[in-house]
Amino acid sequence: MSNNTVFVIGAAAGIGRAICELFVKNGWIVGAADIDIEGLKLLRSQLGEKQCKIFKLDVTSTEEWVSALDEFHTETQSLKLLINNAGILVSGEFHATPLKTQQKVIDINVKGVMNGCHAAYPFLKNTPAARVINLASASAIYGQPSLAAYSASKFAVKGLTEALNLEWEKDDIHVMDVLPLFVKTAMVDNMDAESIKNLGIHLSAQDVANKIYQVANSTTSTTKVHWTVGTLTWFMYLGANLSPDWINRAINKWITRKK
Repeated sequence: MSNNTVFVIGAAAGIGRAICELFVKNGWIVGAADIDIEGLKLLRSQLGEKQCKIFKLDVTSTEEWVSALDEFHTETQSLKLLINNAGILVSGEFHATPLKTQQKVIDINVKGVMNGCHAAYPFLKNTPAARVINLASASAIYGQPSLAAYSASKFAVKGLTEALNLEWEKDDIHVMDVLPLFVKTAMVDNMDAESIKNLGIHLSAQDVANKIYQVANSTTSTTKVHWTVGTLTWFMYLGANLSPDWINRAINKWITRKK
């Protein structure tokens, strides 16, 4: 079996599907996980059973995480890379959005990543030069109105990534994240957020998959933790790190203005 093994969450569609296709194309063995088992079966039929192993997995279930990763590792004897891609997006004013709906965003986007990292640790530790790539977002650069819960969830992912990048360095596990702006997938359909309307959607699922593949194979020092996707995201990330708070607030107020 190939030592290049990757376990991808949210693999049945969108960014996750594009990731699986790209990694298999380049000779990796993929563990594709999602709650959408029919979507996974279609993916496996396209990529082949030898290169694509599928797992029905609810990221909020620690038991399902442990079971799926144990099965994948038993079969491949390796876990070179974990990609925490599963996520949901809810838009609208915070006070007008049901609290349970917003809590679900946290359950999937934050607890799902925590569950995955915790369950994968022993398998990653036993694989030399293992990596974790978490899907953060440009919404983790500055808090976004009408996307409050989503933005908060991605700040949490970014913080967890930074912490584990330091904590797991001794175990030869490099933890990173990628930060795209809005991506043209079903997740942004019918979203009600001024930032989406004002900035537009310029990235494809393939753009994000390409960046993730670059990060997975990068020889850059382990001090590089955050990777932006797209030129506009890079400028926003750079500006936020160089500008004082009042300028960052003014820029984000302008981005999220109602026309």
